[in-house]
Amino acid sequence: MSIKLVAIDLDDTLLDSGLKIADNCLQAIAQLQQKGILVTLATGRMYPSALPYARQLKVDVPLITYQGALVKNSLSEEILYFHPLPSQPATEVINFFRQAGVHYHSYLEDQICMESLTPEGRYYESISGIKPVLVDDLLSICSSGKAMKIMGVTRNEELLLSMEQQLKDRYGVSLNITRSKPFFLEVMAREANKADALRVVAAHYQVERHEVMAIGDSYNDIEMIEWAGVGVAMGNAWEAVKEVADFVTCSNDEEGVAEALRKYIL
Repeated sequence: MSIKLVAIDLDDTLLDSGLKIADNCLQAIAQLQQKGILVTLATGRMYPSALPYARQLKVDVPLITYQGALVKNSLSEEILYFHPLPSQPATEVINFFRQAGVHYHSYLEDQICMESLTPEGRYYESISGIKPVLVDDLLSICSSGKAMKIMGVTRNEELLLSMEQQLKDRYGVSLNITRSKPFFLEVMAREANKADALRVVAAHYQVERHEVMAIGDSYNDIEMIEWAGVGVAMGNAWEAVKEVADFVTCSNDEEGVAEALRKYIL
């Protein structure tokens, strides 16, 4: 395959269950880079949370972060794409999560903003590696029109699916509403999705769509996998993700990214 650009999700894709990148994956990515093939990360994580992994991979490319709301170079910090949440729906979504009685937080200027450090908030802090900033009222943050996204968190799957459907019924055309992990419900601007962000990165390097590979595992990866010339789902991916992929590789704990890169590119 004539692949010139590879976009890889982080959690449950490139990262194993211990949030580490396996040596075989590091080696396979290094081999791609030696061949002049570009590798970027496409993640729902904040830019500061994705950056340590980008540095470990020694990439000097725009990173797709916040589900595609921000595309920012890992070295120069040049911004290619920036689509925060409009203020009105952002404040409405905050009120929606409040009324549902679930944990919620938002992001402003590369900071996680929470009103209180709930158990869900502590868990998110542990996986992101970023300490949250506690604020009195997230409504004031989100009314600025600069919030990157809003996340609601609950392990009550029935409640989460109900909230997802309610939000899609109301904002399905104007906002991007998706799940990253089974208990993370994320709300972004409509333009904030991994597919549109990847399209911008490809155009920046004058790479054609059929020369792009995308690898992911969750619902927020579906559009990116569908858009890329070659879409790869992890072995641990949701069935809906596997259905739209061209290929299915091993799981994240079986070094599935390395398997895919070696089998379909190297």
